[in-house]
Formats: sequence, C-alpha cells, structure tokens
Amino acid sequence: MFNKIIKLILAGLLVVAGIWQFTESNIGNGIFLFLLTAVPIFLYFKNEFILLAFFKLRKQDFEGAKKWLAYIKNPETALVRKQQGYFNYLHGIMLSQTNINQAEKHFKKAIELGLSMDMDLAVAKLNLAGVAMSRRRKLEATNLLNEAKKLDKQGMLKDQISMMKEQMKKI
Repeated sequence: MFNKIIKLILAGLLVVAGIWQFTESNIGNGIFLFLLTAVPIFLYFKNEFILLAFFKLRKQDFEGAKKWLAYIKNPETALVRKQQGYFNYLHGIMLSQTNINQAEKHFKKAIELGLSMDMDLAVAKLNLAGVAMSRRRKLEATNLLNEAKKLDKQGMLKDQISMMKEQMKKI
C-alpha cells in the first residue's frame, strides 16, 4: 500500500513526464501519461484496500474483508479523513457480529470522522441504536433511530427501524 503523499507525488511525476513527452513531440505518449495520472488520484480518494474489503463484504466474506483491512497498518497517515471513517465503519460492521462494545467504539469514530453516503450513516446510527437499546438507554436509542430514519431516504432500513421501535416498547 502506498501512503497518500506518495500517491500525489506519483501523480505529479506522471504529469511532468506527460509534459516532457509533449515537448519531445510524442503527443500520444503525453496523452497516455495524462490519462494514467487519473489512477493515483482516484486511489488517493478511494483507498484500494477499503474498496476490496467492501467487495468481500458484499459476498458476506468477513474473514476476507478483515484480511484486506489488515493491510492498512496506520490509518491516520495512510488514509484521508473520510477513508478513516469508512475504515472504522467496516470494522464496526465486522465486530457487530462478535463484540458489540468494540463495534460501538468504531461506529462512533466513523460518525465523528464522517461518512460520504447517508445510507452508511443511517446504518451506523441504527447499529448504535441497537447497542444503546441493549444497554437500556431508551432515550439515546430513540434519538439514534429517529436520525437513522431521517437519513434513510430510500426506505431500505424501514423494516429494521420499525422492528427496533417495537422492541423498545417492551423495555
């Protein structure tokens, strides 16, 4: 894995090499190098290991996703702020199956760092509401459920939210 600074330096070198090719009258090579610059810039904003972990999670392969996330040794230096949020979000999803206390920490950190999509934010808040409900913190769980409901614009979490509200009536 490349550090985020190395990715920017690589993009800069590709631009310089493209300009050099233009000055040498190799227009095709210059255009190719300018197009090739898009790869490190894309990987600066979308980390390759987080993308691979998302692909593994789509297949319900939690061990494979953990393996890809383990390649990120120091997320603070290797990732941009939003990527750090998704790094914690993915850890929270995987830990919610086994250790709810650590999952809560990861979801809170993911919300603090920021997530790009409202749906991901809604899922994180829904999971935090489940943790709060399991600890008998009804007011916090209600607030989190209402926030998740506002963020769920497509209605994909409608059933889970209504099920949790029914369970909260029993508390």
